[in-house]
Amino acid sequence: MNAFSLSGRKALVTGANAGIGQAIAVAMARAGAEVVCAGRRSCGETVAMIGDAGGVAGEVIVDFADPMAGASLFEGANIDILVNNAGIIRRADCIDFTEEDWDAVMDVNAKAVFFTSQAFAKGVFARGGQGKIVNIASLLSFQGGIRVPSYTTSKHGVAGLTRILANEWTARGINVNAIAPGYIATSNTQALRDDPDRSAAILDRIPAGRWGRPDDIAETAVYLAAPASDYVSGAILNVDGGWLAR
Repeated sequence: MNAFSLSGRKALVTGANAGIGQAIAVAMARAGAEVVCAGRRSCGETVAMIGDAGGVAGEVIVDFADPMAGASLFEGANIDILVNNAGIIRRADCIDFTEEDWDAVMDVNAKAVFFTSQAFAKGVFARGGQGKIVNIASLLSFQGGIRVPSYTTSKHGVAGLTRILANEWTARGINVNAIAPGYIATSNTQALRDDPDRSAAILDRIPAGRWGRPDDIAETAVYLAAPASDYVSGAILNVDGGWLAR
């Protein structure tokens, strides 16, 4: 048996239209999974990439600004793997941060993660199956950051949710883990990479000496979804080039 194969498995990846989510969806298809790409915008590009590579994928439009939007995604779908990747960020000084921005981030990044995971687990338990949940946390699950109070709080929450769900569900057949990405070269970090001083300061702290790539996160997600990680649950795995070791 190939311990890293996802053959015969079906995965749902949220926020799969671009960036890390897109890379995860493509990598899971490459490992043999059928992939459902979920996003508030079309995931057509991701579905096409998977199809061009010989994989099987479909898409569903869902906006996790409604934290209960994922509740019906698993009815009769026989999904074995859930990747909670969708997330948003709002920036302002803490003294000026609004309730609207607080609630918007918490709804998508924390509340939706919990209730989507709950719906997934109900489906797995109902059919007596087994499953894997991979949450996308952050370096700010461990650090405070600056000017992102709701994002930091939500990502601390993702780490806590990962642990409590693992405590309750691992014995029932669902492993729950999280990945904490470091500084990854996506559109979300373009402004940082375009700032020579800021980029140099970031790179100076990363022992690997480079920005991460979406594939760095994607292949880690495949591992956490595959049989190779069957004895891993409740872990928050840093994929940060050594950032937190500094």
